[in-house]
Amino acid sequence: MRNLRDTNVTSLLDEAPAFTRQTGGGIFLVIKGPDRGEQVPLGEKPIYFGSAPTCDLVLSDKTVSRKHVSAQREGDDVIVRDMGSTNGTFIGGSRFKEITIGYGAEIKLGRTVLKFLPQEDAVEPKVSERDNLGQLVGRDVRMKRMFALLEDIAPNDATVLIEGETGTGKELIAEEVHNHSRRKDGPFVVFDCGAIPRELVESALFGHVKGSFTGAITDRKGVFAEAHGGTIFLDEIGEMPIEMQPSLLRALDKRTVRRVGANTYDKVDVRVVAATNRDLREEIAKKAFREDLYYRLAVIRVSVPPLRERGSDIPLLVDHFVRTFSQLRPGGRPLLVTPEDMLRLQRHTWPGNVREMRNVIERACVLAHGESINLDDAFATDETSGAQLGVRTDLPFKEAKGQLVEHFEREYILDLMRRHKMNLSAAAREAQIDRKHLRELIRKYNLDPRGDLMPEGE
Repeated sequence: MRNLRDTNVTSLLDEAPAFTRQTGGGIFLVIKGPDRGEQVPLGEKPIYFGSAPTCDLVLSDKTVSRKHVSAQREGDDVIVRDMGSTNGTFIGGSRFKEITIGYGAEIKLGRTVLKFLPQEDAVEPKVSERDNLGQLVGRDVRMKRMFALLEDIAPNDATVLIEGETGTGKELIAEEVHNHSRRKDGPFVVFDCGAIPRELVESALFGHVKGSFTGAITDRKGVFAEAHGGTIFLDEIGEMPIEMQPSLLRALDKRTVRRVGANTYDKVDVRVVAATNRDLREEIAKKAFREDLYYRLAVIRVSVPPLRERGSDIPLLVDHFVRTFSQLRPGGRPLLVTPEDMLRLQRHTWPGNVREMRNVIERACVLAHGESINLDDAFATDETSGAQLGVRTDLPFKEAKGQLVEHFEREYILDLMRRHKMNLSAAAREAQIDRKHLRELIRKYNLDPRGDLMPEGE
């Protein structure tokens, strides 16, 4: 056993590991009670909790029985059993004798609360010798580590959660996981969780039978059935309505779905890859996202760095996009990028990340009149299409809005912290926001708290 109270607390400004992997098993952590911070791992043998010295986790709580509760694995399930305790064992306020639990479950015994969590390890893959993986391109060490990790995890069916800002290429990553897997000859089905009206999400995911609701004039398969034998990509999973999350969790756990209006479940053989531009742990704290669903999705967690944090990749990406779009011009002759234009591209902050660069380079190639790309007109299109606010009307509404909000947040925090000389308390008071939220914004936009807060490349 290890007491978390004795460990060093990492600063909230420190970067979380870029890649994590659930290693199987799990741990029971005391989150409330006199023994808060104590934990014990769950192995192949049953473990016992109580006040008796022979228990695997000895609790000093006077309201806990000597051998209060046990936990053990039975196949893929984790079973918790009350051992005839005096005061009982509870989940969600309900007393039980025996129950099957998943990650995130909280078990109350006496004044003590245990939480069952997955064992997660930070993963530091080898640096790939390649500077690309299919459609993905990058020389930055984080990208090359990601290439190596994706090649490692693609052949198995582990569920993957991809985190990153809008435009970082999360869908391309999911597609390459599929393309390098044993399912590559099966379907790759994309489902945008934020693009479907709430009342139609269940039907879109799982399908429906004729007559199950107004407008259901025929039977319809959902995207899980469409992805049978392949991969389903759940884009922007953070947008999934909270009332639909239990059904999605069941589909992930059991690999069975029930169409709206049906009485039976159908088996589906799919690999699930999900992506989000939100901090799902923050959403869990706000009760907007289920903790057990998060753990079910984050078996492998991949964090994609924004383009502003990997400036060394810009020349490589520019060359890649110029070659791609030059081929669409008459004759297909590659266009040139002048040193001045390359410097301009490297100095740009790219709030829309790789997607924004792709769009700019595409316009620069289309608008070229000579042998070089036309960067002036390409950037001018951005400036004139959104007036003085920089609104990108050439993007979907959700993405354009996200870029504008991110630009505002970044500039606001940059100026705020400069004026207060990195005094977090004073800055938070003036902005009337929580200190923790301010820390998260500083980390999100890579504003170095130890220097002058100038982002890289400026």
